[in-house]
Amino acid sequence: MNSITQVMKFRRSMVEYALKHGVTKTAIKYNTYRQYVYRWLRRYDGSLESLRNKSRRPKHHPKAHTAAELKLIQDMRRRNPEAGLVVFWVKLRQRGYSRSITGLYRTLKRIGMTPVKPPNPKYVPKPYEQMLYPGQRIQIDVK
Repeated sequence: MNSITQVMKFRRSMVEYALKHGVTKTAIKYNTYRQYVYRWLRRYDGSLESLRNKSRRPKHHPKAHTAAELKLIQDMRRRNPEAGLVVFWVKLRQRGYSRSITGLYRTLKRIGMTPVKPPNPKYVPKPYEQMLYPGQRIQIDVK
């Protein structure tokens, strides 16, 4: 894209003014912040192309799970579908997995293999003790 935008022309005039008159005067004249002027002064190398907006596309994360780790997780999950998160994590650690348990949880969620949560034990009410005669449970404190 070789078009020169209006924003790029504005930035060039702002940078050239800043080089002659200083950052504070530039910020006042162009109704902007000094930090904004400093940012474009730092990027400016004399060409108009250096004042173009940079891409904000998400980049590759350097600490993402490797393909080998993902394959290990999927294979182990296939073999241990009923294992809870902690038990599953311990089994992975025995096979060389080095990430934290929260990292494993996020990865399982992302690849659609959510960890199995064991169900809570069912509540069984205790039988109510019947009174043998009226007033059996009444207590009177006498001093």
